[in-house]
Amino acid sequence: MADLNAMSLADLKALQKDVTRAIDSFEKRRKAEAVSALETAAKEMGFSLAELMGQQPGRQRSAAVPKYANPADPSDTWSGRGRQPHWFRDALTAGRSEADLLINT
Repeated sequence: MADLNAMSLADLKALQKDVTRAIDSFEKRRKAEAVSALETAAKEMGFSLAELMGQQPGRQRSAAVPKYANPADPSDTWSGRGRQPHWFRDALTAGRSEADLLINT
């Protein structure tokens, strides 16, 4: 064991960093082992761990399809999700309706 009192401050800080890194790595390995054991137990009972935890695996939001187009630049589109783009708000303020800005499909 190293004599901590004989070490320089720089060496002590380096040792502290190494110990913190080793602890983090140890905890990550233990968590991975626990998840693996739980997945194996769930599989033996005919379930997935996600099912038992109430998660829906693979559920992702679909890509937004453009719904509105900028009249000044039709390649500039908006799906109707999220914040309204400036061109959309400006067009509404100028008296155009949402229907006027719809992409004709």
